[in-house]
Amino acid sequence: MIPNRQRYQGWRTALRLFPLLMLICIPLFSMAIDSARAAESSSAGSVYVVPVQQTVESGLYSFLDRALTEAEEAKASLVVLDIDTPGGKLKTAEDIGKRIREAKVPTVAFVSGKAASAGAYIALNAGDIAMAPGSTIGAAMIVDAQGNAIENPKLVSFWSEEMKSVAEMNGRDPYIAIGMVDPSRLIELKAIGETKAIGQIISLSAEKALKVGYSDKNVKSVDEVIAWKGLSDRTVVDFQPSIAERISAAVTSSGIGILLLIIGIAGIAIELLVPGFGIPGVIGLIAFGLYFFGQSIAGFAGMEALVIFLIGIALLILEVFIPSFGILGILGVASLITGITMGAYDTGNALQSLGIAVLVAAVIVSVFVYIFRKRGIWNRFILSEQLTTDKGYVPQESREKWIGQEGITTSLLRPSGMGEFNGQRLDIITSGEFIEQGTRVKVVSVDGTRILVKEV
Repeated sequence: MIPNRQRYQGWRTALRLFPLLMLICIPLFSMAIDSARAAESSSAGSVYVVPVQQTVESGLYSFLDRALTEAEEAKASLVVLDIDTPGGKLKTAEDIGKRIREAKVPTVAFVSGKAASAGAYIALNAGDIAMAPGSTIGAAMIVDAQGNAIENPKLVSFWSEEMKSVAEMNGRDPYIAIGMVDPSRLIELKAIGETKAIGQIISLSAEKALKVGYSDKNVKSVDEVIAWKGLSDRTVVDFQPSIAERISAAVTSSGIGILLLIIGIAGIAIELLVPGFGIPGVIGLIAFGLYFFGQSIAGFAGMEALVIFLIGIALLILEVFIPSFGILGILGVASLITGITMGAYDTGNALQSLGIAVLVAAVIVSVFVYIFRKRGIWNRFILSEQLTTDKGYVPQESREKWIGQEGITTSLLRPSGMGEFNGQRLDIITSGEFIEQGTRVKVVSVDGTRILVKEV
């Protein structure tokens, strides 16, 4: 039975170490992917078709950057951005827009569905815009995570200027771009005989966008975009995100990112406070592994962030077993926060997400610890063993009852010895004098197990 038990413990240890090894290998895996990407090549003069068909999150920037970089290295004739997005993070949109403007290859934004909010900004940064029937562009008003309009004048003014600037860059009416953002502005669209009233924002259909100059061509497909540019004879490269990038795009989204942090924090905390399960710790490490995997593939988390994070976990484990008056715990928490924020796209957003995750995880851990409180680590510091009769322990009876009782010494008292009282043999002692065996004595006092007698 012992070898089987050792084998089981070996597998259990390996299972616990696997997520940790996965966490350490993330940067190596990322470098392998980068090497594979660098080995890819395409024919010069190709047309790259790149989908922008997801929420504008941090992972999208790394994907588009990779696509544009590869197109530049291949000396592509054109990059077609196939846009169908409801928008997303403005900071990410700014970075994507800057990357498109700086691209060394011509770009066309093909709005196949909708280019709303941040999507409209991305489209305006391209060299040309083509739109499919039924598609729309605009509605770039700033909203919060719940979709409610943000009326902060500074933010509205800043984003209006950003939209205006990219519109002017390609010769488009800047006031229409402002009208897509600021509902407080009255904008006339003379080309279509309409006026945007105060309280409304501009969203243009493909037909209206063509008339007001926010589309250069109405087409039905990517092939028509390529034909419009006179490149139908070129090789078309349908550029798609890799499996790793798809996972990265999912885990770097704000909702999934917070969820992974909650699971990671709760899992590690439960494993430290209520040890013996193993499963919460493994799940926690896997969650953190996915978090850093997504950030690493997106190009945000490097080896240094992961190392600092792992140091934080090690310090928290040491805090549980080594008294440090909280110093190791404080350093561990600081390392965890530093590692997570260093591996994130935006430090402020990462701190906010971490704060939410800590609060939710604290509730989960509290409930779990309460349910399994008898298995908590604090029980290691509490003496819970009971000396009961069923375990062979006999409780000490009080000897006060012997005070005043008389008996006979059964041995010489020098000054201690034995005596018999009411048929029971007891250890007795005098105040210093010697008493012969067979002498009658009387109990004068009791102090714990010490019975003091004197000769009668």
